[in-house]
Amino acid sequence: MLSRQRIVDAAAAVADRTGLASVSMRSVGAELRVEAMSLYHHVSNKEALLDALAEWAFVQIDLPEIGDPWRDAMVQRAESARTVLRAHPWALGMLESRPVPGPALLRHHDRVLGCLMTEGFSAALATHAFSTIDAFVYGFALTEAGLPFTPGEGAEAAFASQVAPPPEDYPYLARSLAELLHGGDYAFEDEFRNGLELILDGLAQRRMSIGTPWQ
Repeated sequence: MLSRQRIVDAAAAVADRTGLASVSMRSVGAELRVEAMSLYHHVSNKEALLDALAEWAFVQIDLPEIGDPWRDAMVQRAESARTVLRAHPWALGMLESRPVPGPALLRHHDRVLGCLMTEGFSAALATHAFSTIDAFVYGFALTEAGLPFTPGEGAEAAFASQVAPPPEDYPYLARSLAELLHGGDYAFEDEFRNGLELILDGLAQRRMSIGTPWQ
């Protein structure tokens, strides 16, 4: 039986397979093997479908519970968001772009802010934290999606050896590559957690400055 949820799930499947630009009432109808006109009984138009698709993406991200230690909560949520964006790259352009926020987006924002504000963050600092963490997560996911190699199993070192610049022209880049790749234990995958920890360290210091003990 056709339902709004089945339609949105089908739209996500189309976007996963051929990109967000290919999502239309016609393509989603074809995915469900029904006439496009039958979708209008459940979704008013394409814009409403895209709004629902943005909501679908937010629902996929695991949200921490208010009362969880703030740092653990931010790590959990950031790692889940990255996982979702890796699985559904089209969602990068959807999460914050819809003109009318839906309940999943509002619940998501409220929960993240709540996890911070109940742990001693001011409203302003919680907002700055949310914005900064999201900018990092979205930016990392975008970079990851465009890498010219598949990370892991020595791919980083192999790629670096192919494009290594002459050290006489780029001494600090050459030194960085040599030190990072020495021993073969550098992994691009680690950069996500490293970058996130740098942000969280800075937030912990800011939080202390407003009079709440670090935890």
